[in-house]
Amino acid sequence: MRIEVNVPNLPESVSDATLLDWHKKPGDPVQKNENLVDLETDKVVLEVPVPEDGVLQEICRNKGDLVTGGDLIAVIETEARPAATAAKAEAARESSKPEPGKTGVEPKAEPVREVRESPKASTKPEPQRLEAVEPEPPAPKADYTQPLSPAVRRLLMEHNLDPAEIPSNGRLTKQEVLSYLDSRKSTVRRMPAARPVRTEAPIQIPIAERPAPREPSFRERRVPMTRLRARIAERLLEAQRTTATLTTFNEVNLQKIFDLRNQHRAKFEQQYQIKLGFMSFFVKAAVEALKRFPIINASIEGNDIVYHDYYDIGIAVSTDRGLVVPVLRDADRLGFAEIEKAVMEFSQKARDGKLSFEELNGGTFTITNGGIFGSMLSTPILNPPQSAILGMHAIKDRPVVEDGQIVVRPMIYLALSYDHRIIDGREAVSCLFTIKELLEDPTRLLLGV
Repeated sequence: MRIEVNVPNLPESVSDATLLDWHKKPGDPVQKNENLVDLETDKVVLEVPVPEDGVLQEICRNKGDLVTGGDLIAVIETEARPAATAAKAEAARESSKPEPGKTGVEPKAEPVREVRESPKASTKPEPQRLEAVEPEPPAPKADYTQPLSPAVRRLLMEHNLDPAEIPSNGRLTKQEVLSYLDSRKSTVRRMPAARPVRTEAPIQIPIAERPAPREPSFRERRVPMTRLRARIAERLLEAQRTTATLTTFNEVNLQKIFDLRNQHRAKFEQQYQIKLGFMSFFVKAAVEALKRFPIINASIEGNDIVYHDYYDIGIAVSTDRGLVVPVLRDADRLGFAEIEKAVMEFSQKARDGKLSFEELNGGTFTITNGGIFGSMLSTPILNPPQSAILGMHAIKDRPVVEDGQIVVRPMIYLALSYDHRIIDGREAVSCLFTIKELLEDPTRLLLGV
């Protein structure tokens, strides 16, 4: 039975998708719910499962094609045999045929195949080899009859001399030529342009073949942007064009968080089966600060300011395909363990390309952590339509002054970028300072003070 495989219905915010990669070839056997093809949108990668067991009979769309919901992309035949099985059966039938010699039928003579010489062998001459024997210099002018040695002939040729003009006691020697050259240098220097035109061919010394210079294509590669990367570029440019972004900075002493984690890490991991990281502290502190400064959690729609009385925190996650921001829904209602588990799941799904549209949509505030890559300081870009984003950076031991004493503490720089159209500097600075106070004394997160 013939079964058509169509593109599933795409979400309203997604108009089309790019056919990313086929996992099967025509003639391959397929099983129900097996991943047949990947479709890339500007947010996630969708997997199209096999509807029924059978054989992939036809692929209707190629890799890289744009498709929309309902488009036919493949045909599966449930009653067909796999191509490999059919090939084996065909080979068995061929082998069962009687041999030509046993049936009395003479085998057909194979046509004589024309042997062509390789173009390289016929067109490219063999490079000449340098010989140790000196090439014979060309003969001097015809009006000089005395025999000359090779060394003398070379000097005459190199300096464009007439042997008849050089004083000699008989046969011209190398020393006489050198003396003549010294006498000429002491009187006048001959310019190259004054040399008479010679009719003799110049001495040609064989030169070993040099490799041709590399073409520019060897030094650069051109690959198309993925849908996700193109969407990221579009949103970043949109944020730069449509917002008045400003960034405020502060530094935080994380010593008390380190002490708290070291004190309760083992029991926390034993009870919740998850490690106690830093992100849960930052999410809790950010939510508390947003409650105190609601404008940081707001957004602009036309000429209106929309205040959000819920706290959906986006957690930026870096993947091989680009940056994605899954959303932690109602973060104010989650405990430390629930936040840590959600962040871990987001990271795993992002690496595997398993994030859904629902997990990537919305969000009222974003936290991004460049510190995991070693960043010391940066200015994060807004994630529209959100009006603020918190940037974390690397935690480093630095000397600080406490009670008049210089001590070493684990310090981190925080950056809060905000849309200055609706958020004033007072609210932004106060919000970041509140996050700093809550992190430097984490017990306040439990007491709400």
